[in-house]
Amino acid sequence: MTSQTPHRRPGELVFALLIVVFSVAAFWQSYGISGFSGKTTPGVFPMIASSVMVISGFVILISATRLPAPPKGAPGFLAEVLTLRHMVVIGLVLAYVLLMPLIGFVASSAVFLFCAFQFLWRKNPLLMLALTGVTLVIIYVVFREVFQVVLPQGTLLRGLF
Repeated sequence: MTSQTPHRRPGELVFALLIVVFSVAAFWQSYGISGFSGKTTPGVFPMIASSVMVISGFVILISATRLPAPPKGAPGFLAEVLTLRHMVVIGLVLAYVLLMPLIGFVASSAVFLFCAFQFLWRKNPLLMLALTGVTLVIIYVVFREVFQVVLPQGTLLRGLF
């Protein structure tokens, strides 16, 4: 059994740097809640959580910089990270976000879930429709009935759901 030296994956270093940047931004935002004014102030827990994120981000960044660059001939960023499958799902999420103000939470979630299930699993459409319905009912009951969250109705289908 031969052991191969692990290499940094395409985009890993940039992603690790983004983790650090967003963690520091989260810490800055949590510090803005109440600063270091006391152990029981509202910003304490967010500052602790974001501090863990900052430390973890730096550990990830340092470990990524220690790995050698990807070998020549290895698949690039687009081939390994931004595959067609990922891009389609990103497009579905974008369509979901754009449709929600128009047709509301329930209808846009139904369209998104059905399309995502069908694209990712490629099973019988009736099975995917049933799965979409069950998932939507669970989501609706949990958020609308249990947590009493007002779900967006949308401008085109207002009053239907």
